[in-house]
Amino acid sequence: MMSQQSKKELLGAIHPRYLKASKAEKSKIIDEFVAATGYHRKYAIRVLKHGPRRSKGKRKGRTAIYGGEVVKALEMVWEICGQICSRRLHPHLPEMVKVLERHHELHLDGETKRLLLQMSRATIDRCLQPARYKQPRGRSTTKPGGLLKAAIPLRTYTPWDEQRPGFMEIDLVAHCGESVAGQFLNTLTCTDIATGWTECLALLYRSQEQVHQGIQIMQQDLPFPLLGIDSDNGTEFINGLLYGYCQKNQITFTRSRPYKKNDQAHVEQKNWSIVRRTVGYDRWESQEEHALLASIYASLRLYTNFFQPVLKLVGKDRVGSKIIKRYDTAQTPYQRVLAVEDIPVEVKAQLINQYLQLNPVQLRKDIDQKVAKLWKISR
Repeated sequence: MMSQQSKKELLGAIHPRYLKASKAEKSKIIDEFVAATGYHRKYAIRVLKHGPRRSKGKRKGRTAIYGGEVVKALEMVWEICGQICSRRLHPHLPEMVKVLERHHELHLDGETKRLLLQMSRATIDRCLQPARYKQPRGRSTTKPGGLLKAAIPLRTYTPWDEQRPGFMEIDLVAHCGESVAGQFLNTLTCTDIATGWTECLALLYRSQEQVHQGIQIMQQDLPFPLLGIDSDNGTEFINGLLYGYCQKNQITFTRSRPYKKNDQAHVEQKNWSIVRRTVGYDRWESQEEHALLASIYASLRLYTNFFQPVLKLVGKDRVGSKIIKRYDTAQTPYQRVLAVEDIPVEVKAQLINQYLQLNPVQLRKDIDQKVAKLWKISR
């Protein structure tokens, strides 16, 4: 049985003679060719008439523009930015490159920098596709609290001024591992609706006293006044201690509907993107672990609020049975705070001065080192 390559070589040798042969000679050539190759006679006539196919060579396509140093630089910036999506990374890329160059963490030649900054969102996604990964889910430890539910209104019926900084969703993240038995550390996550400014505080255990103390610390660290809080229906939030504190300090206190996580979509998203992605799902109980977790959050609040761009929903359009969501251009909480007119100039000046001194690479390294130490302790 002849190989395909041998058949092509035989066809190349016979084809010129076939074209010049008489009718009788062509019939003999076809007989010999069919006997040698095993082709159907009609197919043999066709290939002898047209000859061997010309090799098309390598298929031409678009010349690769992004690769090598450009992709390496993109992956580096993406890692420093916490592996965020292209919709958030793309508008923040020029500022992040500027910051990294200011702190001598990134060194790019002119052409590489030009290519990096001209990347579209689709190109960023394509270049980063191999590096995507998945993470597991955690456990819910919320227990409903019946006390004061009538006094604390549902936020659905209590409109907030969501364009004004200071109205925050709050929630607890349990660091209980695979079991909710006993005492374990918790994280109090607080997210501002208007700016996305987020504070995370390590709590020794789940209680109304710890939550109350955490909110007081959070209130002091905010670059704007605390105007309102919105919690779930857990007993650590729905209690007289926190309710009295809010009344005394003229803080609007609302709660979400039971079993409706979307009522607290902003803080629920931060529970995953900030807390879980940073420290994971292990169980922590000791004072040493609490001190280390608090130290991680001290760096994480700077990294998140100054260098993590966030999207803000600006509208929804119904098209048939589908709802199309519209978002603004991604900005960091720090940038959104600077854009608020009501915040005093002195506060903005302090934030700007702090921002110019912060190195995102050092913050990221500091966070990663402390997280590695925390995981080593828990093993």
